[in-house]
Amino acid sequence: MKSLLLSLLVIVSVGCGSTEQPLAKSEPFTGVISGAQLIAEYPQFRSAYEKYQPSSAEIAAAKSLSGKSLIVLFGTWCHDSEREVPRLLKLLDLSGVELQSLSLHGLNYNKQEPTNLHRQYDLKYSPTIVLLQGENELGWVVEKPMLSLGEDLAGFVTE
Repeated sequence: MKSLLLSLLVIVSVGCGSTEQPLAKSEPFTGVISGAQLIAEYPQFRSAYEKYQPSSAEIAAAKSLSGKSLIVLFGTWCHDSEREVPRLLKLLDLSGVELQSLSLHGLNYNKQEPTNLHRQYDLKYSPTIVLLQGENELGWVVEKPMLSLGEDLAGFVTE
């Protein structure tokens, strides 16, 4: 029994860095999806979006992203994505920031997506959020922020 519990603990702690396919056989969403579509079609993302209440400091920090672009590589199968992507969407909605663009790219279980952005960004973990100014990468948030999404992303703008 102890070895079974230890095995389960190891499996659960691996997170979204693993390329192991879960037991469920349904295929994850891959490709480009809008934030509204993601929230509408994936209950776990909708629930996280509804529950999340960013601080006023985080909302203020997100406003510094005005005119920037975000590329989000995530898995509908990934618990880190289920937590962070809805938080990002809610933060952007509440801040009213006007981004140049926001593109959400769903990954398969092997962390690949149809346009090969996974190769361009040498993707290892999900979600990966890339902040851009034009073609220039300002910074990445990988799996989870150090402080908060708003503060981490704003830190890339002011550095």
